[in-house]
Amino acid sequence: MEACVPILGLPLGEFAEAARGRGMAPPDVQRMYRAFHRGGEEPAGGLPPWVADGRRPVKDVIVDGETVKFTMSLADGLETESVVIPMRHRDGSVTRTLCVSSQVGCAMGCRFCETAQMGLMRHLSPAEIVAQLHAARFAVGDPRTGRPGFEIKNIVFMGMGEPMDNLDAVLGAIRVMTDRNAYAVAPVHVTVSTVGRTDGIRRYGEFMLQHGFHRLNLAVSLNAPNDRIRSEIMPINRAEPVAMLMEALMAFPKRPNAAICMEYVLIPGVNDAPEHCDEVCGLLKPLRCSLNVIPYNPRRGSPWPAPDEDRVKAFVDRAIANGQFCKRRGTKGRSAMAACGQLGNEHIRARRFVEPARAETVQIRVEGA
Repeated sequence: MEACVPILGLPLGEFAEAARGRGMAPPDVQRMYRAFHRGGEEPAGGLPPWVADGRRPVKDVIVDGETVKFTMSLADGLETESVVIPMRHRDGSVTRTLCVSSQVGCAMGCRFCETAQMGLMRHLSPAEIVAQLHAARFAVGDPRTGRPGFEIKNIVFMGMGEPMDNLDAVLGAIRVMTDRNAYAVAPVHVTVSTVGRTDGIRRYGEFMLQHGFHRLNLAVSLNAPNDRIRSEIMPINRAEPVAMLMEALMAFPKRPNAAICMEYVLIPGVNDAPEHCDEVCGLLKPLRCSLNVIPYNPRRGSPWPAPDEDRVKAFVDRAIANGQFCKRRGTKGRSAMAACGQLGNEHIRARRFVEPARAETVQIRVEGA
């Protein structure tokens, strides 16, 4: 039986090539592809049988102010979690950022992260990643208007999972998201975040050298000024320590006037002392980067509280005084478990952890099964 062609998982050129010989004229294939991605529409008689739809039902929608978290059920009973985040600008306008997941769960084990408590269950396919954008555009309700669908300007791969451990699927999804015949998200508005997977950083940089992708962005979850603290809260640092990470970042291809976003989750009593600020600023001095300070959002059963606002401001002000470009990330969606580091279904826990390189052999087990 011939495999279906995933309309959500391929850019138009590859989809059209796969559609060749399926009894549909190329112009009709293009019209169907554009209507599906741009307008959420399909032909009157439905999609042809050779097309894999890929859309998944939206299971839950949780609203916290203007921040919207939604989950979608996958075919195997697992779920994706995504967040639509409002970004208010000085002129009063509002744009929206979609935070997408690249895996169900995560194998990185960062102590401050809710997703890490799940373990790695499996990778998402390109179509399952793009399905999150499609749902945000056409299926998830806007609390302001009561109508489905958001205009999404920015895509950040900062949801569940370590994107660099599923990089082929992430890059495949980016090709569709940025395709002018699909969602036409400008590459400059796409950011991939990593805990510091150096080989993934190198491969991502190589991808950016391809035509049309040089303006993609990189964010790195640093979260500590030195190996001692970072190894305590981020197990990845034991295999790929700070010096190794910095070497990879210094070699990363950077366009003029662009900066790597260095994310720093500020955890009370762990990494928020004045001397920690001085040390991290010294570490980052050779690197063209922006230090993005993120007040810790407590996970379920967290050993730490959220930081006091005065402590956050003091850290940011000290970084700026040290000459480091620095900004505070606004806290959005914390009460809905939709803020940074809070995604992850507490009722689903991995029973078997898998090596990222062997994701195709993941065996799924759901709690209670």
